[in-house]
Amino acid sequence: MSGLMKLIQPKSKLDAKMATLKGFSSWQVKAIGALEVLAALGLAPPLIFDTGLNLVPVAATGLVLLMIGALITHARLKEFPVMAITAVLGALSMWVAIWGYSDLIT
Repeated sequence: MSGLMKLIQPKSKLDAKMATLKGFSSWQVKAIGALEVLAALGLAPPLIFDTGLNLVPVAATGLVLLMIGALITHARLKEFPVMAITAVLGALSMWVAIWGYSDLIT
């Protein structure tokens, strides 16, 4: 949902809701939103429909990279409670990526 909001809503409206985005340009916010939506599309449908499972570890790896960028951004802004949530999401994404790659190997 967060990625979809970043894609659909204008940056001026997002700045009021998400202070974290104030340091980013409009196109950067749209790119982050697009990557978040792509990660969601790469994770959920293959697991739900049991097809295209090779996309899952790739999407999870992309989400890990997004979460690392989010951690850096939140640390710069000293948003420590949000960092905890981001770290948990990143760790879960890393677990899914490792699980997915190990499944592809065996």
